[in-house]
Amino acid sequence: MANVVLRDVRKTYPGGVDAIKGVSFEVADGALCVLVGPSGCGKSTLLRMVAGLETITGGTIDIGGRVVNDVEPADRDIAMVFQNYALYPHMSVYDNMAYGLRNRGATKTEIDARVREAAQILEIGPMLDRKPKQLSGGQRQRVAMGRAIVRHPKVFLFDEPLSNLDAKLRIAMRVEISKLQRRLKTTSIYVTHDQLEAMTLADMLVVMNGGAVEQIGHPLDVYKAPATTFVAAFIGAPPMNLWPLSAAEAAALAGAGAGDGGAILGVRPEDFAVSSDATPPGGLALELTVEAVELVGPEIFVYGRRTDGGTGPTGELIVRIPGQSAPDIGNRLRVVVPRGKLHLFSADGRRRMTIS
Repeated sequence: MANVVLRDVRKTYPGGVDAIKGVSFEVADGALCVLVGPSGCGKSTLLRMVAGLETITGGTIDIGGRVVNDVEPADRDIAMVFQNYALYPHMSVYDNMAYGLRNRGATKTEIDARVREAAQILEIGPMLDRKPKQLSGGQRQRVAMGRAIVRHPKVFLFDEPLSNLDAKLRIAMRVEISKLQRRLKTTSIYVTHDQLEAMTLADMLVVMNGGAVEQIGHPLDVYKAPATTFVAAFIGAPPMNLWPLSAAEAAALAGAGAGDGGAILGVRPEDFAVSSDATPPGGLALELTVEAVELVGPEIFVYGRRTDGGTGPTGELIVRIPGQSAPDIGNRLRVVVPRGKLHLFSADGRRRMTIS
């Protein structure tokens, strides 16, 4: 096993297009790091640079104490799992898993032991004689992971491996990957655009946007204290409610640290509470007109607009309430949030501010 260290890694394509803009972070030995962000943010490009499939314009990539900028992919001691499985259709499951080891000159005894060990871990032992066309999507992905496991690499790289599976199977495979990674304790970097997948898998979350890193941290820390409004809106479903504050309103929350440009206030949908009681000290109270309601199992998502005539948000707000009784469309709803649940950002959304 090994740690992976990226130092000021950059990728500039011909014509001056900056795909990766000076990314730096370290993945600890045995940790699972998830790169998450919208399409086009650079996460897959960064993963391919770690794998050696994309050249590096600047910076260094270190795997296990060795700079690998100029090392061929086959010599980096990594194994990659793609979203399209990339299995040989004419080979059995056994041969698909053994193929890479044979190319590296492993003995028949060693190959057989590694393949059967991986098959047992992935619970595909009875399928070793089957061809890929005889397998389900989830089984094929297990074979693709098995092909990586038999290598005993220093690092696993996952490039959106679950994107071709249906929703139910994605959840099941997500759990399996998490259990597998913790059992093998192999350093892993995992790319996804699905923030729920990222939150549930990661030991370390790297949120990317426009080729740069917005925030790095443990998933719950990122969720509870997003560093920017981009992170606040991207991590969480439904997203955080955000609206601008005037300079005076910002000063009331942040004091002298607010500056003169105003600020942006954020509230998670679950942090609102439906209440007719007095506003919590230093907190917030709003009245909404209900425009839409979503029933999601034990929860209700209420979409509404502020109708109490006060300053603050005038667009759509989202409130999550326990799924007991849904309000009717057109009804008015009073919601409150305590001061400790408010999030404050600079007017440009690039900096988290402290509420005094």
